[in-house]
Amino acid sequence: MPSARKTQICLNDTPYYHCISRCVRRAWLCGNDVLTGHSYEHRRAWVEKRLHFLAGIFAIDVCAYAVMSNHTHVVLHIDKPLADTLTTVAVLQRWHRLYKGTLLSAKYLCPQQRRSLSQAEVATVEATAGIWRERLADISWFMRALNEYIARQANQEDECTGRFWEGRFKSQALLSDTALLACMAYVDLNPVRAGIASTPAASLYTSIRHRLRHSHRQRPVAPLMAFNDQTTLCPSRSCIPFSFTDYLELINTTGRFKIKGKSCLSDTLAPLLHQLGLKPEQWLALTQGFEQCFHRAAGDMESLLRYRNNHNLSRIADRRNAQRLLG
Repeated sequence: MPSARKTQICLNDTPYYHCISRCVRRAWLCGNDVLTGHSYEHRRAWVEKRLHFLAGIFAIDVCAYAVMSNHTHVVLHIDKPLADTLTTVAVLQRWHRLYKGTLLSAKYLCPQQRRSLSQAEVATVEATAGIWRERLADISWFMRALNEYIARQANQEDECTGRFWEGRFKSQALLSDTALLACMAYVDLNPVRAGIASTPAASLYTSIRHRLRHSHRQRPVAPLMAFNDQTTLCPSRSCIPFSFTDYLELINTTGRFKIKGKSCLSDTLAPLLHQLGLKPEQWLALTQGFEQCFHRAAGDMESLLRYRNNHNLSRIADRRNAQRLLG
């Protein structure tokens, strides 16, 4: 029986999570249906646009994403410090961009009507805002706001009812910086690995393409989480603990390897892979099958041991892959 999502997502383990959602029966509901020839390609743009919208509302950063024909990948970072610093007004404003809220919360947002509220009513609004603040830092609510919206849009277009996604989304806790980087590369290289794009830059509806299209701005690429060399305008915010230059080199070189089948990775990657404690063959294995190598959590043995103790697990899942690929 699957574990409750609240037991799988815990900030005591890590703020980074890889989430995967698949269409029912893995049908071609977001791309070109090879059987009927009907195109649903425009729905991939729905998912990307919605992701960007939600990243501006939730206290959750989008590190990487890839919208494929019948499933989506997204790597998320929970920014709990940001959620904790949001004022009541800020929480209500964000929540009202997604949902109707309550009559009292609508009155609270109007300065004139707020003065007419009683102390009990103000206390009720603040208590409600506390619940919404928690939800704004909750990955389950983020994925709900993403998947339910897309399902309604698709069902309306198809003039039908029923499920669009096959049950709950799958999540993987990324317990180390190396696991985070490898997972992001795995996600960004998904179209290249599937053979539907020749280069990462040509991979439609991916975070790497979005970053490259806006990289000339010399500032963080909204609404994606910044790398540690892109934080000059917001030094107080959390950032991905690598430079975008190094990451781009990793992505491009790994992508060329997968397309052209070179015998070895570029020598220029050796210092970075050495810094990560990885060998080229380990990196290639991670970016080829990260989702299959790890299930509930991904990290080195030390981080997996902490994860097991935090969750009172009897054994460590994927122990062999952790030792083989992440040490």
